[in-house]
Amino acid sequence: MIEIFRPDIYSKSIFDINYKKLKEKGIKCILLDLDNTIAPVNIEKPNNKMKKFLYELREQGFHLIIMSNSPKKRIEPFKNELELDSAAFSMKPRKSKYQKILKTFNYKPEEVAAVGDQLLTDVLGANRMQITSILVNPMSKKDGISTNFNRIIEKIIIKRLEKKDLFERGKYYD
Repeated sequence: MIEIFRPDIYSKSIFDINYKKLKEKGIKCILLDLDNTIAPVNIEKPNNKMKKFLYELREQGFHLIIMSNSPKKRIEPFKNELELDSAAFSMKPRKSKYQKILKTFNYKPEEVAAVGDQLLTDVLGANRMQITSILVNPMSKKDGISTNFNRIIEKIIIKRLEKKDLFERGKYYD
């Protein structure tokens, strides 16, 4: 049961993911968590480094979608500046927004990867949908209130995953 929390890929940051390998695997769409994945939680718009990086990913043929549990008001500046599709109030790990994205854009689960910094929302949600789950380290130590609670539970889950030799914090794999 604990295996549902194991990410398919674990990378230091969004910049360190092997996108060539994802492309070879048949990934066409990447769902990007917002807070602490593409921007620290206290930043209100994307920086130039992130803009350039995401532009390059689009040039490689990836369809990028911001998928966040944050409200539309939080996501809009990123959506507009990055010129990306988005899904606010996604309620990850619930399946409904994932299903809507798959249906709207006509993707199969094996054509989609989801990148995020949390096991309880990003990884669990993707794994429940058989979407490639990619865990990255948070960009900042600062989190939102609900995320602080999730981090406590996440530590317990990581200890259980480590006991079963399924995951080790800081030991990256793709």
